[in-house]
Amino acid sequence: MNKVLKNSWALFLGMGCIMMAYGFQGSLLGVRAVQEEFSLTATGFMMSGYFVGYFAGAATIPNIISRVGHIRVFAAFASLASLIILIHSILINPFIWFLLRVLTGISMVCIYTVAESWLNDRSTNKNRGSVLSIYMVILYGSMGTGMFLLNFSSPENFQPFILISVITSAALIPILLTKKKPPNFRKIQAMKLKDLYEVSPFGFVSSFFYGTIQAALFTLLAVYATSMNFTILEISIVTFLLAISGAISQFPVGKISDMYDRRLVIVVSTFGASVFALLAILVSRQMYLPDGLGTSKTWFYIFLILFSFCSLPMFSQILAHTNDYIPKEKFVAAGAGLQFVFGLGAMSGPFLCSIFMDLVGSNGFFVFLCFFHAVIGTFGIYRMRVRKTVENPDSQFVAMPQTITPAGIELNPTTEPIAEPEKTFEDNNDTKI
Repeated sequence: MNKVLKNSWALFLGMGCIMMAYGFQGSLLGVRAVQEEFSLTATGFMMSGYFVGYFAGAATIPNIISRVGHIRVFAAFASLASLIILIHSILINPFIWFLLRVLTGISMVCIYTVAESWLNDRSTNKNRGSVLSIYMVILYGSMGTGMFLLNFSSPENFQPFILISVITSAALIPILLTKKKPPNFRKIQAMKLKDLYEVSPFGFVSSFFYGTIQAALFTLLAVYATSMNFTILEISIVTFLLAISGAISQFPVGKISDMYDRRLVIVVSTFGASVFALLAILVSRQMYLPDGLGTSKTWFYIFLILFSFCSLPMFSQILAHTNDYIPKEKFVAAGAGLQFVFGLGAMSGPFLCSIFMDLVGSNGFFVFLCFFHAVIGTFGIYRMRVRKTVENPDSQFVAMPQTITPAGIELNPTTEPIAEPEKTFEDNNDTKI
């Protein structure tokens, strides 16, 4: 384990900088969009561009890494992300920002894939779980820290955009100076969507709707808080609480899901998230009023934390549930397939949520979360009635960040490394003939 950390310190440091800038950027753009009086629909459309790019980049990055290598890809797309955020401060238009968010999504998925395939190469089956845990703590901790940088300067100024660019560029320094040899990238093949659905209908459907939920949650929470007249410091606190509480909850919820029927744990978690989203609405009715008139936000913070505890570990639970129904050698392929389905749902999340907010008001944000969590729970109850629970000793819960890529799925410590196919004696003879 110590050897892995020693060989990967540059990567962890670089990813810490990237995630700090990413957390800052997401909050900054949401607040700035409200201040620029973008419509809620335009804001949701703009924010969804990130997941369009993320989805497109995930399909193309393996070929790029295979051609030019990990370090060049990381440097190129970190530089692109650094450049893109500066353009946001110059060209302020929802459609232009949508295109820039697409490029940001492509850049980020490339960076994630480089990092996670690098960690896969450095880790073994015995320490993959620990490596992934450290990786997750760095991602969430850095992202939460970055959200507090929103207090650095007013979002109406250009200085916050410059700071994001500087932090992103700083991520290049440790990566480019490392003497460690980069790994050989193995392209991971996903299961066909039809086969994935037949293996686990609940895993397939819940992954899709959960992608919709998560995309809206992380991109529009700052927009919601701004529209509810939160101060910049309060917006930072809200976004920080979401990220950190979600990371902390992964392990206790995962332990419970290994002890009991995993579908039941998912159903209870998703209905719990739905209830806490509803309670957040009830305590937020007067929060938008000016200081002295508005109600205390303490209960809102509490219910947001409880919502995060229920909601954020769900993708890892869904992945573990799907693995309950397949052999060990297909875990990686199934995980990559679920990530693909998650991405399909994520592309529509911010736009659909913005429509809810446009129709209902700011609390349409939590109405959206409440509704789609209830959809997952309802379908889960139906599946529990038509299919019995199975025991798969090879399957277990593995905590994973929401940004996990197909390469990161291979960090699951229950999976074996994917070996390159070896030529057999017959293959060699056929080649000579």
